[in-house]
Amino acid sequence: MLQIAFIRENQEKVIKALAKRNIDATSVVEEVVQLDEKRRATQVELDGILSESNKLSKDIGELMKGGEKAKAAILKEKTVLNKEKSKALAETADALAAELLEKLYTLPNLPADIVPVGKTPEENLNVFEEGEIPVLHEGAQPHWELVKKYDIIDFELGVKITGAGFPVYKGKGAKLQRALINYFLDKNTAAGYNEVQVPHMVNEASAYGTGQLPDKEGQMYHDKTDDLYLIPTAEVPVTNLFRDVILNENELPVLTTAYTPCFRREAGSYGAHVRGLNRLHQFDKVEIVRVEHPDKSYEALDGMVEHVKNILQELKLPYRILRLCGGDMGFTSALTYDFEVFSTAQDRWLEISSVSNFETFQANRLKLRFKDKDGKNQLAHTLNGSSLALPRVLAGILENYQTPEGIVIPEVLRPYCGFDIID
Repeated sequence: MLQIAFIRENQEKVIKALAKRNIDATSVVEEVVQLDEKRRATQVELDGILSESNKLSKDIGELMKGGEKAKAAILKEKTVLNKEKSKALAETADALAAELLEKLYTLPNLPADIVPVGKTPEENLNVFEEGEIPVLHEGAQPHWELVKKYDIIDFELGVKITGAGFPVYKGKGAKLQRALINYFLDKNTAAGYNEVQVPHMVNEASAYGTGQLPDKEGQMYHDKTDDLYLIPTAEVPVTNLFRDVILNENELPVLTTAYTPCFRREAGSYGAHVRGLNRLHQFDKVEIVRVEHPDKSYEALDGMVEHVKNILQELKLPYRILRLCGGDMGFTSALTYDFEVFSTAQDRWLEISSVSNFETFQANRLKLRFKDKDGKNQLAHTLNGSSLALPRVLAGILENYQTPEGIVIPEVLRPYCGFDIID
């Protein structure tokens, strides 16, 4: 959430920055500023009456001590009127604050200066590419055919149990899935990230805290009875570990990693491009989250990008890194890099990670602060990244490592799997 003081003092800058997202925020910004002015004016009036009431109480006490009951009675009548006024003003101030908050929730984060202008994914900027695209043997197949051939993932059985988008992993497929999770976690903890296990459901405050609500409400599974949401990413519970927390500056940075299943409704996703593992309602992901000093967050973002690069280099998968344009960035992000793996069998790029800096956007909602050297509370910066999302990494391995004899396991995963080939 953008800070109201920043909007008030930088209206044109905010409007211009959000135009990079292809949003005309002029009217919303004007409404936000007007609501804030009304709220502040109401609060000033309320504070004045409360101050006057405090003075009247003291005066009444003095008059009563001096035996001037008649004068005290007159002032008491005034305090009754002030009480009625202050109650009405407090209600008005609360209503204006609530309306202001709802307006602020509709404004996405401001893109960083280096975010490219653009409306569609085709306008994202390719900033890095590495790895040789393998030449596959004649008759090579996409992963949804390979998993049937080797009986390692059963999509139909998942439909029977739950519905489309909930696959069942079997045998070496389940072991390869577990191997990837353990490998990712080991890489993250070796890099200094503290591993945590977190709930897979969150309350409304947590979903608002990281910006999933109200922006992604239609994409989350919601249990109305208990008012809980299945998590779309570990980012939500992990980042909310720090909600309403004030850190000391010497505690920064805080590095955290977690494995969780993730749940997304993916409403409206159809077509050949979402076949098999390409898009699921339930999938596994290992996440990294950082809480950083504002002066060091972009250096940290570069470090996260290098960390994910190293994982893909060890898996020996061809990949590229895209700097997302304004029109393709997530609601909460100031700058996002997407990683994509090339699927030779599908002849297309598959997104497998997003690494983002949210600056103070999430921290403002979360009230996540640190105490600086002068003892003042400052909003921290939050960052997160997938390291990695499993379905498309698994699809890339199955397709790019296939041979006539079977699917060869990447060398770095063999100690985790306990086998060298799926045949």
